[in-house]
Amino acid sequence: MYDLNDAEPLRSGEIIPDGTFAKVTMTIRPGGVDGPFDIDKGLLKPSGSAESDVLSLDCEFTVVDGLHARRKFWHSFTVSGGKVDEKGASVGWNISKRMFRGMIDSALGLDPTDMSDAAKAKRQLRGLADLGGITFIAKIMVEASDRYADKNRLERPVLPNEKEWPLVMEGKDVPPSPSPRKKDSKAAPPPSSSQPAWQQTSSTPAPSSSPAGNTATPAWRQSAAPAASAATAAPAQPAGPAWLNG
Repeated sequence: MYDLNDAEPLRSGEIIPDGTFAKVTMTIRPGGVDGPFDIDKGLLKPSGSAESDVLSLDCEFTVVDGLHARRKFWHSFTVSGGKVDEKGASVGWNISKRMFRGMIDSALGLDPTDMSDAAKAKRQLRGLADLGGITFIAKIMVEASDRYADKNRLERPVLPNEKEWPLVMEGKDVPPSPSPRKKDSKAAPPPSSSQPAWQQTSSTPAPSSSPAGNTATPAWRQSAAPAASAATAAPAQPAGPAWLNG
């Protein structure tokens, strides 16, 4: 007979509050398309549209501890394709690179301004697959939708020089802090019929690179507790990132 008493109760579907700070672990869900390096074989996900050349990293985030422990949310990061900048580089990839660097700095307690050789070495990847299993401090947002249910997404990694980082690392509860959002661009209401349109003042405003190559094994696969201090001497090359060896 099946004993279902050890199964978790169904959740009511509520989302994590906007602006929540939490420690999360990222898992990559392979999409079947090869990346540029051997370690990324079958890792990337196509857009699903014949008109789009976007390839992305499909990621699942699980809250590690605290009030929302074991809750999950999902986020995709553009790796190639889509809109390009004046240099011909993918705009989405440039955004993703900044997010990935933030994850590493958050996971290893690296000062984001530290550009020493030791710190730079810890930010190098053999491939995007090295990010699988990384645990860092995240700020979680709520993405609103007019057509579907609101959902959680990763707003950004929280860096060691932010006041929330050490508190969450120590397991303390930090109140949510929602970020300001751009107002919806809805059409302006029609002018009052009390005056002809030509006598009313218009309120309409005026319109306003490829991944790093193969390198030595990343520092985050080494066993080291995160610390906000400056980087120390470069460690011996390990078998993988620190967050999988801790």
